Amino acid sequence: MRSRFSAFAVEDEAYLLRTWHPSTRPAQVDFDRDMRWTGLEIEAATGGSPIHTEGIVTFRAGYDYRGQPGEMREQSRFVRHEGAWVYRDAVGE
Repeated sequence: MRSRFSAFAVEDEAYLLRTWHPSTRPAQVDFDRDMRWTGLEIEAATGGSPIHTEGIVTFRAGYDYRGQPGEMREQSRFVRHEGAWVYRDAVGE
């Protein structure tokens, strides 16, 4: 989760696509040039240990959009794919 947040912050499309599950991966990442990510707080995590095949991370991400601060909250589902943890989707979507 932290590495993907950092990748969004620096607009590292290659890393984001590489860590996205093929079943939900977009063809490209459309970055909003007016959005600047400012911080990440992990609120909770379930699963995700070496014995699990799925994990859920609840987080809050701070941002600045055109000079206005904001916050995004999500529960992200990660799954093992070919031995690596990858982002699959937002829980509830």
